[in-house]
Amino acid sequence: MIQLSSLSKSFGERVLLESVTWQIDDRERVGLSGPNGAGKTTLLRMLAGLDEPDRGLVVKPSGLTIGYLPQDGLAHSGRTLREEASLAFKSLLDMRDEIAQLEQRLGHDDESEAEHEAMLARYSELQEAFRRSEGYSIELKVTTVLRGLGFSDADLDKSTETFSGGWQMRIALGRLLLGRPGLLLLDEPTNHLDLDARNWLEEYLTSYPHAVILVSHDRFFLDAVVTRITEIGMRTLTDYVGNYSAYITERDARMERLRQQKRDQDEELERMRAFINRFRYQATKASQVQSRIKMLDKIVPIEIPPERKRVRFHFPQCQKSGRMVLELKHVRKAYGAQRVFGGVNLHIERGDRIALLGPNGAGKSTLMRMLSGVEAPDEGTRTEGHQVVTQYFAQDEATRLDPALTVYQTLAGDSPIHMVPHIRTILGGFLFSGDDIEKPVRVLSGGERTRLAVARMLLRPANTLLLDEPTNHLDLDSKDVLLEALEDFGGTLIFVSHDRYFVDKLATKVIDIGRGDAVVYPGNYEEFLWSKKSREEVSRLQAAATSNQKSRTPAAPKPRSGNGGKPQSGEGGHWHNNGAEHQVAKCQSEKKAPAVSYEEKKRADAEQRRTRKEAESRQRRIQELETRIAEREQAIKDLESTMSAPGFYEDHDAARPVIDRHQSLMWEVGDLMHQWEALQSQTEV
Repeated sequence: MIQLSSLSKSFGERVLLESVTWQIDDRERVGLSGPNGAGKTTLLRMLAGLDEPDRGLVVKPSGLTIGYLPQDGLAHSGRTLREEASLAFKSLLDMRDEIAQLEQRLGHDDESEAEHEAMLARYSELQEAFRRSEGYSIELKVTTVLRGLGFSDADLDKSTETFSGGWQMRIALGRLLLGRPGLLLLDEPTNHLDLDARNWLEEYLTSYPHAVILVSHDRFFLDAVVTRITEIGMRTLTDYVGNYSAYITERDARMERLRQQKRDQDEELERMRAFINRFRYQATKASQVQSRIKMLDKIVPIEIPPERKRVRFHFPQCQKSGRMVLELKHVRKAYGAQRVFGGVNLHIERGDRIALLGPNGAGKSTLMRMLSGVEAPDEGTRTEGHQVVTQYFAQDEATRLDPALTVYQTLAGDSPIHMVPHIRTILGGFLFSGDDIEKPVRVLSGGERTRLAVARMLLRPANTLLLDEPTNHLDLDSKDVLLEALEDFGGTLIFVSHDRYFVDKLATKVIDIGRGDAVVYPGNYEEFLWSKKSREEVSRLQAAATSNQKSRTPAAPKPRSGNGGKPQSGEGGHWHNNGAEHQVAKCQSEKKAPAVSYEEKKRADAEQRRTRKEAESRQRRIQELETRIAEREQAIKDLESTMSAPGFYEDHDAARPVIDRHQSLMWEVGDLMHQWEALQSQTEV
């Protein structure tokens, strides 16, 4: 479908690609991988026709349409959101306008018969083309995509200039998806999407009918979407079939094989050089020496990409907090007429690792600000525990850096004395090396500022961290540095992140925010999804049971008519037999009905026995569940008594199994309660 033929690209002395031949076929979904600066964005821009290669060709079919979404920098104005997104169907909109103009002209009598016939033919042709191109579903397609990306129905008629930078990128993405180009190029499409929008985009791209090439630092997203990973490095492109997890496994195995081949080659070269040096001046060995010299000249040294440095870092020590860290009681918060929270209660204990999840605008950042004490609730109280030392990383933390300081000075100014020797190591882990550490903050890009702000956070002692989207603009290596540091962090962690791998690795509790409430779920992200789905299913079953009970309630008797005591005819012509009339009708039907056979009576009795046995079995199961729930709750209380003992958290290795057992029991109780509720709803039906 599209092919690179002997393509080369460099910037000064830095060669990104050299004589590369590569292709992508229709319906393939390819993820580009490689360290920052390897050339992923440059490759996308060359495929989009925005940059030219130094040598070689990008071969494309003549009718191929290409859509490119950059990382940022797009803005829209002058139209409503609906109008801007609809421009993806510009040819169909032009066709619709021409159809409307023809309808007006056909309504006039001043056209000649020949012109009238020509307009009718053109009108018929346009109508058929418009129908075949699904022009009548433009509104539905626009609404579906925009809703999937997180826009509400109220947003559709807002002017595009009223949306912030992140939402502007969503508008661009929505318009691109609606246009359905033959080759879709996406550079970090998930940067500005919340979890719901990411899940929707995954499903959309999985069923996308054409080719997709994308760059993303979201592992879950890559695993769900791509069918091939192409690694950029060592001036070439290397393909790995499968998703990102398969790529990591195969890449590591390939690198190990390559290192072994390099070792074998180096040993062979060393033996040949030793032979040459030993027998260089012996006439009897002259031919063998010359042969080995020629072989040395022909050998192409195996190149191995430099190993990426694994930076591990531990937060500086801080005094432990009390058992209760933060508590919100009956908290309410509103901005004008928009109510964000109404009566929220939260209790956060030492050691909790809580992820705040919910759609954009639900109130995650608002709750973080109230928990940190930066913003006060309208009603209710915030209580902070004993010896709590908090560190709050806001969404706009990068903008608060002093632009006059250098990268190194920014970290050194807030660092404890004993952490100063680690500053260069931390900066290297976040891609600041060499002369980069002497750059002033004012010349850094938005992504670089975010990385610097995260690095600065790692040097400050605290026992409670509140992090609002710290992973934005971080590449996979930088995320790993932060993730490993947070995994080793012994205090309390509350964070917002749209990176599902990050959430799944860290969270032991999830708070689902939305509709003015904050609901706590024990467990990680996968368990949260399962539990939320189960609760919704139980609610649906209970609603269905209630509806069935209402539908089975006998209707009130209708007044008698004056036609000899016969019932009134109801809607649809059905007869309603109530009271005495029902008994009369029953007796009449019994007289007319044939006698029930022995076999039919036997089947009816068997059905009654089966129903009775099922009810008795269900009741026994309910009693068993109640006993197990009581036992687990008592075990939880015993563990909590152990965990509240003085000095329990001082021995991390000894405390970890107890904490894990406590979490496992909490989750088991939730599962048992779900089973109990389901059985109860069946009993009520």
